[in-house]
Amino acid sequence: MITLIQIAMVLLNLVWWIVVVQIILSLLIAFNVINTYNDFIRSLYQGLDRLTAPMYRPIRRILPDFGQIDFSPAVVLIGLQILELVLGNVAASIQTGAPL
Repeated sequence: MITLIQIAMVLLNLVWWIVVVQIILSLLIAFNVINTYNDFIRSLYQGLDRLTAPMYRPIRRILPDFGQIDFSPAVVLIGLQILELVLGNVAASIQTGAPL
């Protein structure tokens, strides 16, 4: 059981990094530091967008429109941290035998 929780925590950490890289890449593109004329950048951005869009879509439906600012990645990062905290507490209680 602990191993499954550890695997889930590694996957949550991976998703966290994917979201962070996508945020940084989109900021660099928005401020025209890098452009999407480069095939590698365009394919990387499209791939990250395809990975993160299913997480952002339900949050974007709930959040009000803030114009050009998209807060859905921040909400996803906060949710991932909360989920990682809960999984860590579950793993600790399983190891010690203490009730949740």
